[in-house]
Amino acid sequence: MKTKHLYLLLALLGIALPYSQFVPWILHNGLDIELLLQQIVESRIAAFGWLDVIVSAFVLFVLMATEGRDRHIPLLWLPVLGTLTVGVSLGFPLYLYLREQSLEYSS
Repeated sequence: MKTKHLYLLLALLGIALPYSQFVPWILHNGLDIELLLQQIVESRIAAFGWLDVIVSAFVLFVLMATEGRDRHIPLLWLPVLGTLTVGVSLGFPLYLYLREQSLEYSS
């Protein structure tokens, strides 16, 4: 299996796994932003997880902006959108997939 295909598979998992938890929560609670925020900070371990994701997303945005620009990686808006709508679990492997694809074309 090529590395770029592995990254694409990981991107699909990055959608499926988080949404397997989020969709049932939405179906049960609706789009209750107040409850969502309350549960995010309800415990220190939940806050730890969310802060980790926020920092990771910020680092990913910096990486995409700098390396993506330097390597002329196309469609950088896709992993940005993926990160904002799903999370780093989608945005990061999608970025790596686009990077691998760009490296193939430039070789």
